[in-house]
Amino acid sequence: MSARPQAYRPETAILDLGDAFYDPVAAADFPQTILRFRNDRAAAEVGLDGLSDAEWIAHFGRFAPLDGSLPRPLALRYHGHQFRVYNPDIGDGRGFLFAQLRDRAGRLMDLGSKGSGKTPYSRFGDGRLTLKGGVREILATEMLEALGVPTSRTFSLIETGEALERGDEPSPTRSAVLVRLSHGHIRIGTFQRLAYLRDNAGLAALTAYVLRHYYGEEAGDDAAVRLLDHVVDRTATLAARYMAAGFVHGVLNSDNINVTGESFDYGPWRFVPNWDPGFTAAYFDHAGLYAFGRQPEAIHWDAMQLAVSLRPIAEAEPMIAMLDTFGERYQRAVGEAPVWRLGLIPRDPAENRALVQAIEGPLRATATPIDRFFFDAFGGDLPAGYGAEWDTARAALAPYRPRKDRSHPYWSDAPCSMLIDEVEAIWAAIDRHDDWAPLYAKIAAIREMGDALR
Repeated sequence: MSARPQAYRPETAILDLGDAFYDPVAAADFPQTILRFRNDRAAAEVGLDGLSDAEWIAHFGRFAPLDGSLPRPLALRYHGHQFRVYNPDIGDGRGFLFAQLRDRAGRLMDLGSKGSGKTPYSRFGDGRLTLKGGVREILATEMLEALGVPTSRTFSLIETGEALERGDEPSPTRSAVLVRLSHGHIRIGTFQRLAYLRDNAGLAALTAYVLRHYYGEEAGDDAAVRLLDHVVDRTATLAARYMAAGFVHGVLNSDNINVTGESFDYGPWRFVPNWDPGFTAAYFDHAGLYAFGRQPEAIHWDAMQLAVSLRPIAEAEPMIAMLDTFGERYQRAVGEAPVWRLGLIPRDPAENRALVQAIEGPLRATATPIDRFFFDAFGGDLPAGYGAEWDTARAALAPYRPRKDRSHPYWSDAPCSMLIDEVEAIWAAIDRHDDWAPLYAKIAAIREMGDALR
C-alpha cells in the first residue's frame, strides 16, 4: 500500500523574527540553467515532487518564489568561530534561505541555496559554487543519509553556465547552483552574533523561535537552558553518528553547526578508508583540529560557544551542568550508532560501549576497511576470515541479536563505499566527457545500501 501523497504546506515562520535577522537579496541571473539532479524522494516529503522540470528550474534555478512561502530570498546573518578564531564578518555569503515548508512529519523545513550569487556577506567572493562542489555535496548527503547520520539533503543541482576561477582546483571550472532541504538553518553562530551585539532581546526571541518551531516547546524562564539541553543532546548524537559512518566533515566551525543537530554545508569532507583518528579532510587543517578522532571534541567546543552566547539570558550554573552532560550523552550515542550500522538490537549502554571498544582495537591494528567490516559483520556474525585478533570482538558480538537479516540483495554483492578516488573518478567522467551515468549509478547504489540498513 503506497503512502498518501504529501500536500505542499508553505510556511513563512522566519519572518516572525523580523528584519534584524536577515537581509532580502536577489539570486544571480545565470546564463544557463541545466537540470542535473532533482531529488524526487525528498521532494515527495514536502509536496513538490509533482513539479515539471520547467517548474523545477524556475524555482530552483531562477528562484521564482514558491506560492505561499517567502516572497524574497533572505541572506541570514550570523558570526562564528572559524578554526577557533572569532569572525564577526561572515553570514550567508553565497546562499540564502529561499523557502520554508512542512514535511510529511509536520516539521518546519528550509530550502536553502548554495552558489546563488552575491549577498551583503560575500566579501571578496563571487557568490558562486563549482559544479564539482555540487556533485560532491550530492554524494556526501546521499551517503550520510543512508548511513543514518542526521543530514541536510541535496534537493537540486542545476548547472549555470559560468566559468569560475578557483585556486584549489583546475580553472576555469564549471558552475552550479545547489538547493538543500534542511531542518532549519539556525546556527550556533546565529546566537553568537546576537551575543556579540549584546542584543539580549534578540537572543530571547531567537531562543523562543527555535524552541517553538524545532522542538515543539514554548519559551519560559528556563528557555535558554532547555535549548542548550536539546542542542547538547542532538550534537552529541551527531558526533557519534559521524564516527560510526567513518565520516570527516572537515570544517566544524561554530557557523557550520545547526542547532537542530543536523549536519550540513559540505566542503572538504572525506570518508576514512580505515580507523585512523588522525585523518583530516581539509588540506588547510594543518593542526588536525577537525581530524576524524577529534570531531566529538570539536562539536562539544562549539556547543560551549552556544552556552557562552546564551549566558546573558540565563544563569551560569544550570548551563555549566548541561554542558557537562555532553560526554555521557556522546558515550551513549557512540555505543548505539555502530550497533545500528551492524543491524543489531542495542543492549545495555555499558555493553554497547564495550562492543565498540572491542571492535575499534582490531580495526586500527589490522587497518581493515571500515565499510568492509560493517558489511561483513552485519547481523552480528564475523566471517571466518577474521583471524584471532578479532576474537574479543567476536565474543562481544555473541550476545547481540539481529534487528534485520541479510536477505536484502545488497548483502549479496560488495560494500558501498565513498572514498576519495571514487569521488574523483565520478567527477572526472562529468568533467571530461559530460558523462553523468556514474553519478546516477552511485546514487542508486547508495540508496540500495540505505534500504538494506533501514
